[in-house]
Amino acid sequence: MPAANEHPDTTSVSPIRFGFFSYEEALKAMPEYGATQDSIKAVREAFEKEVKRVEDEFNQKYEAFLDGQRDFPRTILLKRQNELQELLQRNVAFKVQARQELQEAETALMKPLRQRLDDALIVIAHEYGLALILNTDSNACPFIEPSLSMNVQKLVEEYLQ
Repeated sequence: MPAANEHPDTTSVSPIRFGFFSYEEALKAMPEYGATQDSIKAVREAFEKEVKRVEDEFNQKYEAFLDGQRDFPRTILLKRQNELQELLQRNVAFKVQARQELQEAETALMKPLRQRLDDALIVIAHEYGLALILNTDSNACPFIEPSLSMNVQKLVEEYLQ
């Protein structure tokens, strides 16, 4: 045991090594990424088509209301105004719900790709003795010490092919 003023010998301790890569680039390099993006696009287009249909329906009813409002008796005028208000509120609620469902669909469609990528990272970390692998997207790591790290981008992309 070293004396109180002595430091233990750390020359035999190996430094912690880590890897780094771009998560987004790795996702985009996966063979199934294109098909998944096509599926997301199809879901998005279906939602956008329905939103457009709902907006067009509202606009038609609103134009019909404007065209006839001078001739409507007060009760019919109020009834139509209430119908338009209710339709507008339903449309707004539908848009909010559609955005949420679209986000959930995108997340569900991307989940298998993200899981496959995460599994690849575990294998690569174990194989190369890495303590962790950093995601460099969004300039999250402005400096990475080359002697303590390795760029695993190509390894990840090759593993996923």
